Amino acid sequence: VRLHPDIEMEILSSGELANLTNREADVAIRVVYDREALPLNLHGLKGPELYGGFYMSGDRLAEWQAGGPDPRWIAISGHGVPDWTRQGELRTTGTPFRTMDFEAQIAAVRQGIGITTLPCFVGDADPLLERVPGTNLHLYGPIWVLTQGETRKTKRVRLFTEFVSRRLAAYAPLLAGLSISRD
Repeated sequence: VRLHPDIEMEILSSGELANLTNREADVAIRVVYDREALPLNLHGLKGPELYGGFYMSGDRLAEWQAGGPDPRWIAISGHGVPDWTRQGELRTTGTPFRTMDFEAQIAAVRQGIGITTLPCFVGDADPLLERVPGTNLHLYGPIWVLTQGETRKTKRVRLFTEFVSRRLAAYAPLLAGLSISRD
């Protein structure tokens, strides 16, 4: 915004996918699980890979490590519990605690309700959360900056996508879960 104040920008943060073909957005920043599944009219710049980990509140983690009860799984309704969480790294108990959105999921884990997976750049940056020791990171996928057709050729879109791509590259260690020190 400071570099190009004459370019109007509206940021929509949502779990919903904007349809670039229908011009719901000029640019989308997405984790793409399968590049072959993208429509042929989309063009993109591949960015760094995004990793996630298991997180609990500091107090709940300490209680669990001291022999307290196994944590409940916290999941967003409709998303279920990811298959990779069942690979035996940790134990959960009871019925999963379901939330309606990402913000409620984070609030629930901060309150010590249980354990959840979060992108490392979210969990590691939150002073109330701790990554569960002894668990592996999970690759969500590479981050892509996507545009469609002729839109990508406009100066404002090109400047924006190049800028965002550079900034994502600068944050690659955080996105990969490599910078957990808060000292």
